[in-house]
Amino acid sequence: MKYIQANVIFPENLLKEIQKYVQGEMIYIPKPEGIRKRWGENSGNREQLDHRNTKICDQFLEGATIDQLVDTFSLSYDSIKKIVYSKK
Repeated sequence: MKYIQANVIFPENLLKEIQKYVQGEMIYIPKPEGIRKRWGENSGNREQLDHRNTKICDQFLEGATIDQLVDTFSLSYDSIKKIVYSKK
């Protein structure tokens, strides 16, 4: 994340309003909800987790027990349970 001086980008009246709440500190201003990407979309991790979760659900539907899936995927019992029951 790049550091930008507020007085360079904000109009003076907005800067004065912001200074009522914080002075001399770094703040993070997030993107609006519609523009934000979900966690892992840039790196591809989201896609990998979705693929893994689909495999877990497929194996569960084919008869694998949660305990077997815990051993296969090295996840906790509760994590596997959340995955298989949230995809139904």
